[in-house]
Amino acid sequence: MDMKLPELPFSLRTYGPDGHWSHEDGVLTGWAGARQDRFVPPTGEALEPATDAPRLLGAPEGDFQLIARVTVGFAGAFDAGVLYVHVGERAWAKLCLEYSPDVPTVCTVVTRGHSDDANSFTIDGSSLWLRVSRTGRAFAFHASRDGERWTFVRLFTLGDEEETGAALVGFLAQSPMGRAVS
Repeated sequence: MDMKLPELPFSLRTYGPDGHWSHEDGVLTGWAGARQDRFVPPTGEALEPATDAPRLLGAPEGDFQLIARVTVGFAGAFDAGVLYVHVGERAWAKLCLEYSPDVPTVCTVVTRGHSDDANSFTIDGSSLWLRVSRTGRAFAFHASRDGERWTFVRLFTLGDEEETGAALVGFLAQSPMGRAVS
């Protein structure tokens, strides 16, 4: 399914399991079912073939910033609302507002073959502003409690300029341990 949001200069397309994506009055809503996540364990263990999560992604041109106020209906450990960057099947990154494991936390995952996992800071409540930026081949993650003052979270790349220039970016919902999340 394709979606065009008036707030974005590029179209979005769904990937992975059905996220029941909807957009109304400037609010994008998505849903992840039980045990839906994107993570490649660094221990080398194989992923279950069904391991995936609902994504809504598009391809911005050139340097960009994607900013969203993310609100999560936390129900289980590691439930999250995510800004997501996809360069390849084993080259992607997540900036999450995640219940990690029992406190809302800014969390990042960068996957280059295998995933890493890093927690940044905790928050009170279930809403936070998240921002992903691309400048050349570099991506930066930032988070903000008020949408005005931003805290740097992470800087990374997922390949050369050609690979990163073709990146898909957008939104992901995950509930790796829970029953579901929106």
